[in-house]
This record gives sequence, C-alpha cells and structure tokens, in this order.
Amino acid sequence: MKKIWLFNILIASCVFMGCSSKPVMAPVVDRSQPPSSKIKHHVVAQGDTLYSIAWRYGLDYHALAKANNIGASYTIYPGQRLSLSGAKSVVTKSNATKSKVGVNSSKSNTKVPPKSTSTRLKNKATGSKKHTESKVYSKPSSWQWPAQGRVVTRFNAKSGLKKGIDIASNLREPVRAASSGTVVYSGEGLRGYGKLLIIKHSDKYLSAYAHNHRLLVKEGQAVKKGEKIAEMGSTGTDTVKLHFEIRYDGKPVDPIAYLPPR
Repeated sequence: MKKIWLFNILIASCVFMGCSSKPVMAPVVDRSQPPSSKIKHHVVAQGDTLYSIAWRYGLDYHALAKANNIGASYTIYPGQRLSLSGAKSVVTKSNATKSKVGVNSSKSNTKVPPKSTSTRLKNKATGSKKHTESKVYSKPSSWQWPAQGRVVTRFNAKSGLKKGIDIASNLREPVRAASSGTVVYSGEGLRGYGKLLIIKHSDKYLSAYAHNHRLLVKEGQAVKKGEKIAEMGSTGTDTVKLHFEIRYDGKPVDPIAYLPPR
C-alpha cells in the first residue's frame, strides 16, 4: 500500500514538472503612453507670473491676458484659474492672419515685420528659398551674445526640446542680458529650466536664460544690454550650460539669426 502511495506521488510530481516546463504566456499589456490630453487651464502657483505661464505653454502673453480679462498690469494671484484654450485660439488666429500676408505686400493694412537685410542676403547666398526657422522680425534693439562659450545645441523649430540654443562654458561664468529690457520672471518654477530669467524687451520680444547657478536680478528690474544678470550653472540639467531663447509673440525663433557673428 505504501509503495502504491509513493508511486502515485512520483507520477503526480512528473506531471507537475512537465506542465511547469511549458512557458507561461504573460498577459499582453499596452505600456505605451496614453494619448496626451490638451491642458485647458492653469492654476496660478506662488511665484508664477503671466509671462512665465505664457512661456511654459508657448503662448503670447497678450493673448493669455485677453482670454482671461486681465488688465494691462498683468496682475495674477495664487489659486487663480486661467484659461489656456482661449489664449491658444487667439494666437492661432493671429498667426493665421500673418501667414496670409506677404512680407512685401503694400496693399494690406496688416503690418508684418520684415526680415533684416543681412538675413535676406544670407538666405540668397545659401540658395535656400525658405528659411522659416531663421526668420528675423523687426528687432527692438541690437542683440549681443548672452555668454561666452561653445554652442552645443542649436535651435530646431520642429523639435519641442530645442526652442533655443545651449552655450557650454564654466561654472559661474557671467550671463549677460542680450538686449536691454525689464525682468518679468526670476525664479525656478518652470520644470526643466532650473533657475530662470525672462526679460521683456518690447511688446513683441522676450528672451530667457536658463540653468543658472545664481540669479542676480529681480522681477521688475530694468537691465541694460550687456549687464551681468546671472552666473552660469547646471540647475535643471546635468551639465554646466546656458539655455538661451528668444520669442516673438510667444513663438520661439532662432537666436543665431539675431546674434552677431563670432
């Protein structure tokens, strides 16, 4: 009887091992990212400014203010709920109007900022018919390089991660205002930018200086072209560099097209 019992256990063990040797198919799980939903609102956090919020979402700050009935002082407060979808529709309509008007059109009442002579000559020399990525609009004033160093990343209008240029140099190297203006944001509330400065140069132009080690100017402060405004660092990134952007009506443009040749 005992032998029969042992034999049955042996048979059961073999069956179990035979079954377990077969590969077990794991259930198929779709690990792809879910489709991104468009953000329609932003709740103002401590330290936000209208300019930094517009910068974060790639909007024109005029359109953002208009969509939320914000006055010319552009005052916002923590906890305020801002509509982004309204601002996007305003910007889209504005850009669509500009795209329909030729640069040299004299019959239209809509004024489109012309390209600079140097840019037109450069485009002609390279034989390129369209240089939308390097399009230069009317400049509020002359520009200068914001820092010394080597350009390690160039502007790419088709890439959401290359809205400006990266200049590599040493820790604590001076970062200077590329043009005169007023500081409209000084802080580190925009993820991926580290310690960031945004300067307003005109109603159309803003510039940004990211990843700084130390910020030397405050919001509301007027700065002159060439003035030291920060020290280069690596906040929000893994290398010491300055990320520099220029935006026209909220749209990123190629800084190289504005800066003097080296």
